[in-house]
Amino acid sequence: MENYSTALRPVDDTDKTLNVTLQVTLSQIKDMDERNQVLIAYLWIRQTWHDAYLKWNKDEYDGLEVIRIPSSLVWRPDLVLYNKADDDFSGPVDTNVVLRYNGEITWDAPAITKSSCVVDVSYFPFDSQQCNLTFGSWTYNGNQVDIAMGMDSGDLSDFVENVEWECHGMPATKNVIMYGCCSDPYPDITYTVLLQRRSSFYIFNLLLPCFLISFLAPLGFYLPADSGEKVSLGVTVLLALTVFQMMVAESMPPSESVPLIGKYYVATMTMITASTSLTIFIMNIHFCGAEAKPVPYWAKVLIIDYMSKIFFVYEVGESCASPFGKSEESEPFIRTHNKNLKEKPKGAPPPCCPDDEKPAAFHLTFNPCVYCSCRGNGGILGCDPKLVWNVEYIANCFREQKATCLKVAEWKKIAKVMDRFFMWIFFIMVFLMSILIIGNAP
Repeated sequence: MENYSTALRPVDDTDKTLNVTLQVTLSQIKDMDERNQVLIAYLWIRQTWHDAYLKWNKDEYDGLEVIRIPSSLVWRPDLVLYNKADDDFSGPVDTNVVLRYNGEITWDAPAITKSSCVVDVSYFPFDSQQCNLTFGSWTYNGNQVDIAMGMDSGDLSDFVENVEWECHGMPATKNVIMYGCCSDPYPDITYTVLLQRRSSFYIFNLLLPCFLISFLAPLGFYLPADSGEKVSLGVTVLLALTVFQMMVAESMPPSESVPLIGKYYVATMTMITASTSLTIFIMNIHFCGAEAKPVPYWAKVLIIDYMSKIFFVYEVGESCASPFGKSEESEPFIRTHNKNLKEKPKGAPPPCCPDDEKPAAFHLTFNPCVYCSCRGNGGILGCDPKLVWNVEYIANCFREQKATCLKVAEWKKIAKVMDRFFMWIFFIMVFLMSILIIGNAP
């Protein structure tokens, strides 16, 4: 090798094309950086060519057919990875080459490559990616160095399984490209790594918590309004989903394509925002108070009479058959009190005054015609108009209080019926939204 030069193509005729056979073995996928769109892979690269200046007669050397020498001593093809995304532009490892007596040189070199890969996260975490590894000569054109494929696809026999990605193949294609700078053809070989993401990790750590948290939003309608925690529950759920959304956004590349799980989070957060807004509106109805207007007739018929039965909303002591607000009228307090006074228990001592056993000269009543008891039919002895007016005033206050309590109870029942209605509506929305999102996965 005294007159041998590693800078010249080892061909007998300079017009002759040197054929280089390329074979790539994928050993391991070290990382897939979706945010930076870089694939880091561990490859074994085998290059085979014939050197016209490195031949010998094996019979003259005791049948020596193969020797191994440092690769730096022979000419090597300048095949590089076109879509390399590494800051280090150093070449392959300087391993030994296998030299046969007929001039055939085989160079096996390991390499850790960082290649650019267009990542499509539209169906994350059920996505699949196709990353290209394009190899070609950097200075020689196709008329000087031609590249041939050793196999129709990359070798996966020694592939080490990755915990996140499944490799479904590595087909190879040869391309001949005419660049604008030069009139000569430049061949290259492109290996396409077909990757499928293992989605189990993301299902149990991102999708399932979001699915369970989203079911808390409808339960906010079931929470009693007097507890004061309805709005707090909605805000807490919204903050929890925001944390998961940030976790997904940190790992995804900034692009216009929103990942599938991101759409699910946005839809869930929108639904929780709507449920919280409706909760505030319903709580305003629940705490409207005595100053509110009476319940409209259509609301009584539609919500209190019909929807309350559909959603099984009944107040304490109210049967399923009896309408709301209708119960037997109780006897007035004074009349009941007088009746209790007339009923003497057995063994009771005689009254201290004989006049207590006489019937009352008049009876007080809460009927609207209380004034008539003091007039007509000869009048009633001892009826004081001021006393009657006071009794009538107290009776009217009781009537107004009862009407106010009934009005407040009706508004509260309307709020409770609306809570049940929206609870079931949002349960159905959560279920259908989850089925729709999962159904769009490829």
